Amino acid sequence: MDTLTYWKGAWHEGNPAILGPRDHAFWLGSMVFDGGRAFDGCGPDLDLHAQRVVRSARALGLAPTKTPEEILALMHEGVRRFGPKAELYVRPMFWATKGGPGPISVDPESTEFLLCIYVSPMRAGTPLSLGLCRSIRRPTPETAPTDAKASCLYPNSSRGAAEMAKRGFNNGVVLDALGNVAETCSSNIFLAKDGVVATPVPNGSFLAGITRFRTIKLLRDAGMRIDERTVTPADLDDADEIFTTGNAGKVQPVNRYESRDLQPGPIAMKAHELYMAYSHTQRVL
Repeated sequence: MDTLTYWKGAWHEGNPAILGPRDHAFWLGSMVFDGGRAFDGCGPDLDLHAQRVVRSARALGLAPTKTPEEILALMHEGVRRFGPKAELYVRPMFWATKGGPGPISVDPESTEFLLCIYVSPMRAGTPLSLGLCRSIRRPTPETAPTDAKASCLYPNSSRGAAEMAKRGFNNGVVLDALGNVAETCSSNIFLAKDGVVATPVPNGSFLAGITRFRTIKLLRDAGMRIDERTVTPADLDDADEIFTTGNAGKVQPVNRYESRDLQPGPIAMKAHELYMAYSHTQRVL
């Protein structure tokens, strides 16, 4: 079994056809999702992912049809069906099927829900290379629903990822409208200099992730200084270490940034170890 999807009160194997050509989300993008992880029988912060997908739905004008508690219970049920050895991506989603009174508005009462859980090998701790994206910038809150994990934000990230792939990098650093570092195409970013860790302060242009939040807390609890501040491209040029946090790879060290070769450093390693140790306290089965 590779994929399980909970939809309309039942579990379905594989990739069921769900959207139709007239569904609002199909052609107007009224869809939100979230992504948690389960591995080694553990599901770190799945409760926070369940809470965030509900907040994201409301930010897009949808009316969530499940509570965070109901979503979390379904997450646990689905993960248990795969067994303790599976490395899984856990993805709840809300979307609108109908439009509202305006020409492109949504009908909140048409909101649908599904939960898709599928096998996705972990890349935690695996080094990656980063370049600086020149083709895209992160949007501002008044130009896009940046307070939601909304599907409509991701084509922009995909454009940046395509640019980076052509240049031979695994991912790319994306700037905000002011030219400061926001995040990568698909994860949050940290740097270390002289033993002090810094990460871009949330300014509304990017989603401050759940793995980011957990990593900051774990490092601070371990006695390290973490500054949330404005980060410039020059800061990355001068950093002793760079690492990323996100759902797909959790904590990953950067071994190349543009023309700089970097060795995965002790702070990135510590962050990875702390996160994995925390994850194994979050038992699902």
